[in-house]
Amino acid sequence: MEEILKLVEEYITKKNSEKTWIPGKDIVQYAGPYFGTEEYTESVKTLLNGWLVLGQAGIKFERKFPPLMGKEFGILTNSGSSSNLLMMSALTSRRGANLPKGTKVITPIAGFPTTINPIFQVGFEPAFVDIDLDTLNLNLDQVEERAKEGCKVITFAHVLGNPPNMDRLMEIVDEYGLILLEDCCDALGSTYRGRLLGSYGDYSSCSFYPAHHITMGEGGFVACNTKNQEIIARSFREWGRGCYCVGQQQGLLKNGMCKNRFSNWLPALPDEIFDHKYVYDEIGYNLKPTDLQAAMGLVQLERLPEIIEKRKHNHKRLCEIFSKHEEYFVIPKKTEHSDPSWFAFAVTIRDQAPFKRRDIIEHLENNKIQTRPYFAGNIMLQPAYEGLMDQNEVIEKYPNARKVTTDTFFLGTSPVITDEQLDYIEQTVDKFFASHT
Repeated sequence: MEEILKLVEEYITKKNSEKTWIPGKDIVQYAGPYFGTEEYTESVKTLLNGWLVLGQAGIKFERKFPPLMGKEFGILTNSGSSSNLLMMSALTSRRGANLPKGTKVITPIAGFPTTINPIFQVGFEPAFVDIDLDTLNLNLDQVEERAKEGCKVITFAHVLGNPPNMDRLMEIVDEYGLILLEDCCDALGSTYRGRLLGSYGDYSSCSFYPAHHITMGEGGFVACNTKNQEIIARSFREWGRGCYCVGQQQGLLKNGMCKNRFSNWLPALPDEIFDHKYVYDEIGYNLKPTDLQAAMGLVQLERLPEIIEKRKHNHKRLCEIFSKHEEYFVIPKKTEHSDPSWFAFAVTIRDQAPFKRRDIIEHLENNKIQTRPYFAGNIMLQPAYEGLMDQNEVIEKYPNARKVTTDTFFLGTSPVITDEQLDYIEQTVDKFFASHT
């Protein structure tokens, strides 16, 4: 094995040393994995050990990661999307909140589907609010109005790493007894008044997709406050399984950690002995990652402080570039008292600008600079949701969500973006304004 690992390290080192970037010819990626050699060697080591499903590396990751979100407990998943689904599903458990079908959930109408879709997927109903253009976060005045109407849950993402006013939000949550699900997929390492985002929610999620702060290819996390919450989320992750003593390390052949694996587990058959490993307390899923992913993630955790600083640096530089032309853009500002670990840099075209979003995006993309829209924009204008709401109402009632759908885009802050590439972005942006203003 050692010989193989040495060859892998030599290959990756050589490959990285040969990387070049030519302005105007090679792409400025908006995101990508920020790897050294160790991510590859640890993954190969795990593969060669022959343990393909979640195992030792996963257990270690689940112990190390929760404090990064201000939590004590948590579980690893196969994606950030799955994490959001697990958070919402956990609220239906009889062992937890036990919320019924039709429960109203406050959420911004503009954003990424994986924050909103779980509401529909578990049989709840969204209670939409608009967003603020200066932060792209949910409108807190509307949140309070929705809370007064009797909504029970609120879920939202810290947009591009920047939180809303958490003082005001938590006042609303506390006053109306809301359950908070905090989507931190863009915000790993971000803080508000020095407190980590993720620490506010009853459950909080994170994503390890390659575009995000750390990556294991696909992957995600659900963090929570109590052991019971963790048990519920873990059950939903693993088909609804009731047994928590699962895995190679836990002595399954010796009756499991609970010391009671083989017992009278089926209420319908009280006299029968049944293997607890195959007793199901929830109608769940299979949303487990592999140990190979976890091994990669453990290495990435060590790089996180450097990654956060590079993202902040790149965001600051992009602010400087676009602020020269601020009369044409709304540039989201960090929320007071916050310190965002920026996922991306977003701008919204002002109404009076002498160009359209498509003009500047076309210019950037033609010059090999990747851009992205503000995710799905107003989700209710997407084809999948057609017929769920009156389209005229969707457009008129949520004007800022309509605005970002047509006029907002972002560039990446990923650490794979170099200072040389940022200089090229500045030159390209300046050329656009030289010809369009």
